[in-house]
Amino acid sequence: MHSASTLARGLSVADALSLSSLAGAEVLAGAEGLDRVIQRLNVMEVPDILPWVKPNELLLTTGYPLRSAGDLAGLVRDLDERGLAAVAIKLGRYVDTLPPEVLGTADSLGLPLLRLSGAVAFDDVLNQLLTDILNRQAATLARAEEVHRVLVDVILAGGGLAAITSKLPELLDGSVMVTTPDGRVLARSGMDEAVLADPRCFDPAGGRFQVENFKHGAHALDDEDPRVVQVPILAGNLDHGRVVLITRGRSAEAADVHLLERAAATAALVITRDLAVSAVEGKYQGDFLRDLLAGRAGDDDHAVRHCASLGWDIDRPLVVVVAELDAEPGAPVPAAGDLRPAHERFAGAWSMVVRERDPRAAVVGYSQEVVVLMGADSGGNGAAGGAPGRLVRSVIAQVAGDGGGGRRPFATGISRVAHGPAELPRAYEQARQAARVGRRMNGPGSVAEFDDLGVYRLLSQIPDTAELRSFTAETLGELAETGTPEKDDLRSTLETLLDNNLNVAETARLLHFHYNTLRYRIGKLERMLGPFSTDPHLRLNIMVALRAVRMRDLRD
Repeated sequence: MHSASTLARGLSVADALSLSSLAGAEVLAGAEGLDRVIQRLNVMEVPDILPWVKPNELLLTTGYPLRSAGDLAGLVRDLDERGLAAVAIKLGRYVDTLPPEVLGTADSLGLPLLRLSGAVAFDDVLNQLLTDILNRQAATLARAEEVHRVLVDVILAGGGLAAITSKLPELLDGSVMVTTPDGRVLARSGMDEAVLADPRCFDPAGGRFQVENFKHGAHALDDEDPRVVQVPILAGNLDHGRVVLITRGRSAEAADVHLLERAAATAALVITRDLAVSAVEGKYQGDFLRDLLAGRAGDDDHAVRHCASLGWDIDRPLVVVVAELDAEPGAPVPAAGDLRPAHERFAGAWSMVVRERDPRAAVVGYSQEVVVLMGADSGGNGAAGGAPGRLVRSVIAQVAGDGGGGRRPFATGISRVAHGPAELPRAYEQARQAARVGRRMNGPGSVAEFDDLGVYRLLSQIPDTAELRSFTAETLGELAETGTPEKDDLRSTLETLLDNNLNVAETARLLHFHYNTLRYRIGKLERMLGPFSTDPHLRLNIMVALRAVRMRDLRD
């Protein structure tokens, strides 16, 4: 049988049977193939017709050549392999009936065998079907030309993605949207509530279009009833997103894919243009934000005015958020040129989500991090919300989504509330420290608030790292040095024991040690460090020193 990918906007066998020239035609076999498309017509005058058969043809015959064709069932199979649309036969004069094995073969292949009325003239069939095919092809070309004209007008008028999506739904007879590579909707038009509520199309949690559920381009037509087609937006070697069509009560066709590819090329031009503009603006904004967070932006009034010119409002309580992409485990280190698109997409996701809640927030992406300055009381649409931590975590959840579309995990740090521009440098360092500590303590995808760091918060504020090293060395002795398997193992045992309040049985269970083995290790640790099991002050010093070792590893 033909795959659905051969379908195009054209004349199906079922449509042809409704024409007056085929009135009275009977489907002898292969009824499952009535959706095959007729693009050409041919007449069988000789038995060895195969070299002249082309895909999507309707083959007309009087039956005379069939008398000497030999294996008719084999001929049916050969015709199907060449992509024939259907065979129309006049029976009675030369061939009265077709053998049952021929009909059975056609049924199994879904190749329609049609019996024509004896009164039908081949020239009438040829003329009417050719006229209908040409009219349909002309309509398809006109449709393509109209889409092309609309897209050119969008570019010449300086329109964006919203202009592209607003023009296409009627021309494509469906809903159209442009998304990021992982499915975040950048612009859409023609979407009704039923489409938006479809869980296969959209993630109920974040509204993301689930690109991973659908095939790309013409491959989407291989589905039994394709209703969703997506085409990648490519510029050079960069993937900028998807143009998506969701049809209205019909199956998608090859012509739809072709028109979407045109729309994707236009979207690539628009996105590339916008990226060039935003790159210049982003560098200027990034440089100024870096100066602001380093305390080099001048007095508060100047900083407030300058940020206002950039669309940022920093004259209010703010929380600083730092987000850093986690390394992909097991992946090779990418080249420098490969890092930029991932970070651009990452920064773009943060910008889109944050500005939905706080249009006056500052969002800037750097090579290693995204920095956000958003209102500490910004809820949905700028309304008052809850605590800053809950607010930021809801933003993080929306940026992260459900992990579909190949998105990478990231660590996020959240500062205390800064009550003025002068407090922003300290808040930035708090957020960075929270991100680093959170990743170390909780692994990829961690979220940490500075106020929840506990003793790490105090340790991070000690500027004299030499004093910290001296304290850990005096308290832990040789266990202060990392990198030796035996010492690292003993230090891990010590940490687990202290974290479980010196409960030997529980610690042995967690470490999978025999009880006596752990008692032996405790004795060895006390000979190295002193009687920490009976001296609470020594125990406190050891616990702080162990945290300092972890903090040192973070800084190193």
